Amino acid sequence: MDPGVEKKKQQMELVDVESGGLPVERQDSLFREAVRAEHAGAAHWDEQDSWGRTMSLAFQCVGILYGDIGTSSLYVYSSTFEHGIGHPDDVVGVLSLIVYSFMLFTVIKIVFVALHANDHGDGGTFALYSLISRHAKVSLIPNHQAEDELISGYSSSGKPSATLRRAHWLKQLLEASKAAKISLFLLTILAIAMVISDAVLTPPISVLSAVGGLREKVPHLTTDQIVWITVAILVVLFAIQRYGTDKVGYSFAPIILLWLLLIGATGLYNLIKHDISVLRAFNPKYIIDYFRRNKKEGWVSLGSILLCFTGSEALFANLGYFSIRSIQLSFSFALLPSVLLTYIGQAAFLSKNPKNVANTFFAATPISLFWPTFIMAIAASIIGSQAMISCAFATVSHLQSLSCFPRVKILHTSKRFPGQLYIPGVNFLLCVAACVVTVSFKTTVIIGKAHEICVILVMIITTLLMTIVMLLVWKINILWVALFFITFTSTEAVYLSSVLYKFTHGPYVPVAMSVVLMVVMIVWHYVHVKRYKYELEHTVSTDKVKEMLESHDLKRVRGVALFYTELVQGIPPIFPHLIEKIPTIHSVLVFISIKHLPVPHVDTSERFLFRQVELKDYKVFRCVARYGYRDSLEEAKDFVVTLLENLQDYIRDVNLYTDEPHTISAHSSCNHSFSREKPSGRYAVHAEDMLTPIESFSEITALSNYGSDRLPHFKASKMNMEELAKIEQEQMFIEKEMEKGVVYILGETEVVVRPHSSLLKKIVVNYVYSFLRKNFVQGQKMLFIPHRQLLKVGISYEI
Repeated sequence: MDPGVEKKKQQMELVDVESGGLPVERQDSLFREAVRAEHAGAAHWDEQDSWGRTMSLAFQCVGILYGDIGTSSLYVYSSTFEHGIGHPDDVVGVLSLIVYSFMLFTVIKIVFVALHANDHGDGGTFALYSLISRHAKVSLIPNHQAEDELISGYSSSGKPSATLRRAHWLKQLLEASKAAKISLFLLTILAIAMVISDAVLTPPISVLSAVGGLREKVPHLTTDQIVWITVAILVVLFAIQRYGTDKVGYSFAPIILLWLLLIGATGLYNLIKHDISVLRAFNPKYIIDYFRRNKKEGWVSLGSILLCFTGSEALFANLGYFSIRSIQLSFSFALLPSVLLTYIGQAAFLSKNPKNVANTFFAATPISLFWPTFIMAIAASIIGSQAMISCAFATVSHLQSLSCFPRVKILHTSKRFPGQLYIPGVNFLLCVAACVVTVSFKTTVIIGKAHEICVILVMIITTLLMTIVMLLVWKINILWVALFFITFTSTEAVYLSSVLYKFTHGPYVPVAMSVVLMVVMIVWHYVHVKRYKYELEHTVSTDKVKEMLESHDLKRVRGVALFYTELVQGIPPIFPHLIEKIPTIHSVLVFISIKHLPVPHVDTSERFLFRQVELKDYKVFRCVARYGYRDSLEEAKDFVVTLLENLQDYIRDVNLYTDEPHTISAHSSCNHSFSREKPSGRYAVHAEDMLTPIESFSEITALSNYGSDRLPHFKASKMNMEELAKIEQEQMFIEKEMEKGVVYILGETEVVVRPHSSLLKKIVVNYVYSFLRKNFVQGQKMLFIPHRQLLKVGISYEI
């Protein structure tokens, strides 16, 4: 016997009739894989059983998450009392507002509620949108496949029972209403735009506040000199982004922890030394007295008071690999007491020294601790700024997976932590914008006013998305949802009204930046959706594919061709255009679609979906390569090796369990595919369309174990050697053709509007989109395609 065939025979374990036509030894392991996938989403936050592990994470997250919140005390009082302190009790009233605002928005809303709405460890607005997208089809791009719901951690809600009519009603509303989908999309990108704008404003206000402390020791320093010192620090801060935070990350936690201990101890010192009676602020009566006494001025000051919880949105967005318990522990026992003590201590100092309000933090610092405090303030402000910059990088990366942002070069600065990114173009723009803001505004008071609208708008949008998550995903009691929604929307609306009243004094800056960012996102996404729908409507028919493949003029050349297309259903219209211009086809042709799913990560074993396009002898396949929004694309060489290995496994699996030829219409909608339903605790299966190598077995194994009577046709007899040899021959053919060379075919699609379209549509598509497409990174660079192996095919679409 041929040793190769014998080896293959051993690998396949042969097919046993009693096991439902499946390899005996693989049955249990793959069934366990199917069960593991079902519960993977719920397991992420339950893995931290060890208190040692929890405490280690609690220490690490101090440096990553609390820098921005921990440095807010540098400028809150100076921004609030811009025109001085009018009444001695105003200090107590403002302190009371700070305490209860911080407790309500940061502690209750973010730390003890919103963190539970994480998307497998990812937080922030994008994660909430992703979570909603998995439970309701709200994407504007019609590329959903039922196979996507089989991904580990996808956790689709399935069909709600009769007791969950409210969630079912909301799901139907979001899926059926285009207005609801667009509104949800616009809310999400508005919050994302505000987060990016926040990354422009956080470094200037934090660093400028810290540098401003020099006036306590060097009173002759001018405002311009402080501004240019700040600009120099900002340039250095953005310049070192290319090196990532991996090497210096371990120093963040002790620095921020030392900073929190320092400001907490200073606050306690000031409380004891100056005026312990400010503890009256824990009585909310002083809030009422403050508004009664100051009326309109008190309401306007709310915009500055909300700066006490700036950084809360970064805490939620950057929760990353930390567990909920570790964050709640470190927050409750490290950040919360330190921040409250520093605000209380500054209030005690101001009650006796009201004229020092312009630089309260450093004026209240004991003389012997000034220089250590100043150095730590600079370090803490840089670390806090670093968190927002990193958040901006991650946000832009997520936008690309949503097809809402032009292609930009993304570098991964750490092999150990895949989430650490560096985007050179974005970093340069952030640096320029931050320096311009610093030089233009010069003081933290004006920058603080600009900062306010970013904080409150992100908070409001988080509340709205959290409410949808509560109804759709958590399915909790409507009374709790109503309490959450009414409490936070009403209070946040009051803060927003205060900020909007001062719109011309600073908030217009981040709004203008956000408008520009939103225009870019909307234009890019709009054209992408239109182009996708155009290709979907013009997919090549089955008859046309047969005609092209059987044409006598078509020549076959050795090697593998990878034809990149965004279309996950059918053959794109650019393919016949290629055959018309170059009537050749490679021995193996794979149509590849790179698809990002609304999950953080897709396991490599579930990465690829395959389907063979008829005619079978021509070795033409469709492949969908699925990635999570945090996954990075591999180098082209590694990608090809992995893809072709999975293709060989697919060929093996398909031939093992079915006698039917696996062909598909070139314009199949992919609606007939494996779907996992659980009526009465059983699995059901529909006619399949595309398969991953692992699903070829695991899903079928699960079905056979649950006794489904809706299984496709499977072989029920042992395979003979001839069949095994045929499988091996097909696999070896793929391997040999890969050795002959790989060619990457990339479509260069020019999108223009129809001649009689509106003027606005012509401006958006023909000018704005065209400018963005030509001036950002090209597709082959994003996909790491070697230039000498690249073949571009140009075509124009009229939309």
